[in-house]
Amino acid sequence: MKLYRHLAWDGIRKNSRLYVPYLLTGVGAVSFFYILVALSRLPEGTLPGSGSVQVILNLGSFVLWVFSLLLLFYTHSFLIRRRNREFALYNVLGMGKRDIARILCWETLLSGGISLAGGLALGILLGKLAELGLLRMVGAATDMVYRVSAGGLLLTLGLYAGIFLLILISSLVRVGRSTAVQLMRSQAEGEKPPRANWALAVLGILLLAGAYYLAVTIREPLAALTWFFAAVLMVILATYLLFISGSVALCRLLQKNPRFYYQKRHFVSVSSLVYRMKRNGAGLASICILGTMVLVMLSSTTCLYFGAEDSLHTRYPRDENITAYFPDRASQSGDLTPLRTAVADAVRRSGMSAANVWEYRSVSSVMTLRDGVLSPNEGFGNPVDVTLIPLADYNAAMGTDLTLPQGQVYVCRSRTGYQGTSLTLQNGPTWQVAGLLDNFSPSGSDSASVVTQLWLIVPDLSAADALEQVMNRANMGVSRTWYYGFDLDRQLPDAADPVAEAIRRTAQDGGLMENGVLGVESLAENRGDFYGSYGSLFFLGILLSVGFSLAAVLIIYYKQISEGYEDQARFDIMQKVGMTRRDIRSSINSQLLLVFFLPLLLAGLHLAFAFPFVHKLLLLFNLWNTRLLVGTTAASFLAFAVLYTLVYRITSNAYYHIVSGGGER
Repeated sequence: MKLYRHLAWDGIRKNSRLYVPYLLTGVGAVSFFYILVALSRLPEGTLPGSGSVQVILNLGSFVLWVFSLLLLFYTHSFLIRRRNREFALYNVLGMGKRDIARILCWETLLSGGISLAGGLALGILLGKLAELGLLRMVGAATDMVYRVSAGGLLLTLGLYAGIFLLILISSLVRVGRSTAVQLMRSQAEGEKPPRANWALAVLGILLLAGAYYLAVTIREPLAALTWFFAAVLMVILATYLLFISGSVALCRLLQKNPRFYYQKRHFVSVSSLVYRMKRNGAGLASICILGTMVLVMLSSTTCLYFGAEDSLHTRYPRDENITAYFPDRASQSGDLTPLRTAVADAVRRSGMSAANVWEYRSVSSVMTLRDGVLSPNEGFGNPVDVTLIPLADYNAAMGTDLTLPQGQVYVCRSRTGYQGTSLTLQNGPTWQVAGLLDNFSPSGSDSASVVTQLWLIVPDLSAADALEQVMNRANMGVSRTWYYGFDLDRQLPDAADPVAEAIRRTAQDGGLMENGVLGVESLAENRGDFYGSYGSLFFLGILLSVGFSLAAVLIIYYKQISEGYEDQARFDIMQKVGMTRRDIRSSINSQLLLVFFLPLLLAGLHLAFAFPFVHKLLLLFNLWNTRLLVGTTAASFLAFAVLYTLVYRITSNAYYHIVSGGGER
């Protein structure tokens, strides 16, 4: 038993160049996971909007665990490939596969133990720092109570011990199915020269073009949300096809160019690449996908965090947002003075005053718009939220004196691209479009709607009767509302809003809405939930972006190291026939520059075409600040490009050190 433990530890120590990054990966994954789980289990009331924050952090921890499973398996495959010759030597010297299995068990126990112990210790050490960072991001009060989550420790220990157990089983199966000769040859065994599969390359181009087409043609946020994951899968598959098949085709084309191929700096690099392009292309595709994930996630969550105030004011355009829902036209057309008076009294009793009052009545329903015809939406086609507002209310709110004869409407085009000259109700009247209007500010609930908005200014509420008849025939109804919003003379200090509470009590005690419902939404009451949700998304985006970036760096590192050992013998031969170290460096630069920056360029292209998708998805969060999204996207790409270049410099030096004779034999 002691011998097996010694051999296992000696194997880890002698292969430290490969094992240290693997162990650091395990430590980082365990610590990140524990931090997320511990934060999701903070005492109730510690975080604003704790319900949504907990859901976000739990989802993030699940994503991180799945990603850790894939990454640890991927990196461990490099270790096993490197150790196969050593295991074969043990087998030749008389050890059976059971003995090798015992060594693997001890290696897994040691590496897993180091990863779990180091990760949990680091997670506990950095847990309070992460908690303070999250509390600052969400704008919550901080305390100096140091917390250790016992449940988080047990969950982390159980899930990651399961990962290392699966890795051990996979290693045992791989070694058990191999002979000593196969193990001896596995490291040096190259790939057969692949054929340039043009059909797969064309398929990759078509899939990528289809995904890009979806990104630039979809107009509605709901449609973008529906098609986003399909487009993501198309991009991932297309990226792998292009890097595996397309890169082979590229190497073949370069070989057919004598002026390029038959040069010292290109000949060795291209001829080496073509024999391992299948695995090389898969690694480059993985790097590209990880880079794209980092860029999209970081740019979007950063935009959400710094645009939280804009999003909050879009959802709640005024400090107090009151909406009365009426059951019929008679109650909506009645005298609204008692409601206004009750609201004013409630504000006055709270010691405040109202300003920037905005009110209007409306009738709305969800319909479908095709070729200028409005019909009831019965689950087919893109939904359109059609809202009718009487001209008198519009003029009073906007300070205008527009006129409008019967049979005509104005179209507010703030959130619609409708350009027709008429609108027809199915089996109803046709309205002529008198003009297009801008700058209409709707209620918060209308702003939060994720479907297309079509606001029509009509002569009076009688125009809504035809709409109601059409919807009633389809066994659907309309919503009749009165919106009344205003700002307060001073900002409320915390989430408690005495004005909103006073209005609710007045409505309930005074019986103001006997034939309807009165809803009161307060900006102050919802500020904490907004900042809690967006702050936790930003925190999670940073944490996952760091993890994905480190994964990309790790794949690049292992790719360069493993290929360095594979190419070492080739460069030894080339040096014996006259190749200098300067020629080696030139050849390495040619090889790395030929393929190394392709993932970064393609990730940038993915990000550019993903921008319309991301912009529409952010509309679901009430964020309309396109300029901010452009800025965060550009900054994210620049930061990732700098990191990528630094990794290129470091890994190219490591590759050169191995193939030039300074690495292990």
